[in-house]
Amino acid sequence: MKEIINTAKAPSPVGPYNQAILANDTLYVSGQIALDPESGELVQDSIQAETHQVLKNLKAILLAADMTFENVVKCSVFVSDMNQYSEINAIYAEYFRESTAPARELIEVANLPKFVNIEISLIAHK
Repeated sequence: MKEIINTAKAPSPVGPYNQAILANDTLYVSGQIALDPESGELVQDSIQAETHQVLKNLKAILLAADMTFENVVKCSVFVSDMNQYSEINAIYAEYFRESTAPARELIEVANLPKFVNIEISLIAHK
C-alpha cells in the first residue's frame, strides 16, 4: 500500500513529487534542502546552519510518518563542496547516534536545486 506523506512543518514540494511516500513499512523521503517552511526562505548563513535546516526538515517529515531518525536505514547526502565534509559531518552526528547510524553516502555534485550547498534524502523503516 502506498501512502502520501506531506507536512506543513517541512517545505512544500516545488514540482510533481511529494515530501515522502510510505510503502508498507518503508518511508522514502524526497531530497530536502535548507528551505525554512515558515518563511519560504533559504537558510544559508553557514554550512552548519544549512545542514541543521535540512535535518530539521527531514525530522518533520519523519514525525509526520510516526518515525524518528532511529528508523532511518539509508541517507544520501549531496554537497556542492567536499571541503565542507567535516562541518557537515559534525552537524549530521548531532541527529544520528553512531551506534545506530544508517548507511550513507556523501557525494559532491556540480549543482543542487536553488544552488544550495547540501541536499539530503533518506529511507526509513518501521
